Amino acid sequence: MMRLGLAAAVGAAVVAAGGAFPAIASPSAPVIALSNAYYGNTWRHQMVEAFDAAAKKAKADGQIANYIAMNGDGSVAQQNSQIAELILKKVDVILVDAASETAVNGVIEKACKAGIIVVSFDSIANAPCNYQLNFDFTGYKKAQAEAVMKMIGGKGNIIQVRGVKGSAPDHDMYEAQQSVLKKYPDVKVVATVYGQATASVAQAAITNVLPSLPHVDAVLAQGGSDDIGIAQAFEQFGGQYKGHMPIIEGGGSTDFVKWWAKEHAADGYNTISMNTTPGIGGAAFWLGLSILKGAKAPKMMIMPVATVDDSNLAEYAKLPAGQIISPSYSLDWVKKNLLK
Repeated sequence: MMRLGLAAAVGAAVVAAGGAFPAIASPSAPVIALSNAYYGNTWRHQMVEAFDAAAKKAKADGQIANYIAMNGDGSVAQQNSQIAELILKKVDVILVDAASETAVNGVIEKACKAGIIVVSFDSIANAPCNYQLNFDFTGYKKAQAEAVMKMIGGKGNIIQVRGVKGSAPDHDMYEAQQSVLKKYPDVKVVATVYGQATASVAQAAITNVLPSLPHVDAVLAQGGSDDIGIAQAFEQFGGQYKGHMPIIEGGGSTDFVKWWAKEHAADGYNTISMNTTPGIGGAAFWLGLSILKGAKAPKMMIMPVATVDDSNLAEYAKLPAGQIISPSYSLDWVKKNLLK
């Protein structure tokens, strides 16, 4: 499937190369569709690429007739419209990275009633009829926040950088961090901003608030490349942070891991990085196709996260720049780890 630039891809349906879209899809020649509500950060780009790679392989192997990816601007209205269009196209499976946990449930129920298998993943929808392939955002964010609290000795000033506004992951990660912060009365949140899980947005948000803040000891973030943007904002601010950077939660950006490794070599800087893996786009594809072909799966499934600490920092720092740390997930992996 040909990749489009961001401006062209947002809100557009991209149909795989290899002939016209079939008038009516069927399990013997199925069509798998992706409805991705937001496309504005590195994580989502990699997720779509993972879906694309799995779909290309399945098509080359004769397992599907075609596939579609529809990328949105983050709005519920647009995603509802896209899913409605996919229902009219009579696709067999719709994979949904949702704009809202609840606001797309109505159109998902319509898809289910039309006999379409729906799998929501990453930013899930909680419509009862759909399968959910999620991450334990609450569990891993609690663990990461606890680790940061220990690094700053349980006291100091922190900034919270939230993620994609209105999404289920943003809500779950923020609430997880809040539950940890309640246990540390000597930790003060001096600013809360939205970084949209994007380096440039996070950098601008931190840059805007830093001049008015007291000394910041740590930053609790959400990932998707916001980590390197936060680090760059503090570096550019300089002053008291030159050679004394706050503990910034890593979110799996290889740019951040490389920056961290350099800081660690220079002055022993340390933190922890934990991230959801955008390879889930491929896992969701194989899961949806497997269910269509008769495999049994739980209604709710959990994916693993990737962790970087001082024990494996050097290894991950060797990865190419501009990526989010993630394995790729094969059909065999899905069979072993997700299916009943």
